[in-house]
Amino acid sequence: MSSGRDACLQRVRQAVSEGNRAGGAPPLPERGTAGYQGAGPDPVARFRDELSAAGGVLHVVADDAAAVAKVLDLVSAKAARRALVGRGRVIDRLGLPERLRAAGVEVATADALPPGGERDTLFAADVGISGVDHLVAETGSLAVLARPQEPRSLSLLPPVHVAVADHNQLLPDLFDLFAALQGETASRGMPSCLSLITGPSKTGDIELRLVTGVHGPGELHVVFIDALR
Repeated sequence: MSSGRDACLQRVRQAVSEGNRAGGAPPLPERGTAGYQGAGPDPVARFRDELSAAGGVLHVVADDAAAVAKVLDLVSAKAARRALVGRGRVIDRLGLPERLRAAGVEVATADALPPGGERDTLFAADVGISGVDHLVAETGSLAVLARPQEPRSLSLLPPVHVAVADHNQLLPDLFDLFAALQGETASRGMPSCLSLITGPSKTGDIELRLVTGVHGPGELHVVFIDALR
């Protein structure tokens, strides 16, 4: 018993001496290209295929005007009466709150929720419309960093999630995402949460039967502005 205890304490002392302290960690060895998959010759097609396999739907549009029209079509098709709209570089330039209100939809913006009524507004939304920080073609995933103007609940609570992105946000591989985030968080700090969203919410916990929309949205739509095509 004593020898085991001594060996354990020795490993702890060695880890501490090597820099394994709270708030710090020893450098990781270089991984090179091991495990890198990439996205192939057509990243948009790869993202579409992977997203579709996960149960999501990609809508490729040519410009901002077409993106607004597609969002309005999706909201109308779902007969949504209340929409919650986030903020971000791409989504801000579309002017979606005004366009949705003109179409008769009740709109709340994530950065201006009523004090004390945030919870009710979030749960009342029929559709959540968000931006993204990145898309990952290899896995068909959305990378969304939580921030005050785009809380995690925006993409989690409404039954339908519509995300808007453009070509500059598409990355080939998951490893590219980690490299991009390392540079971004170095300048603006770590977010409270990073969500990797791959299709609508799903669970297979109950009798190994896949059920959609249990822990989050039952539908995921990505409106992708691809001006390069």
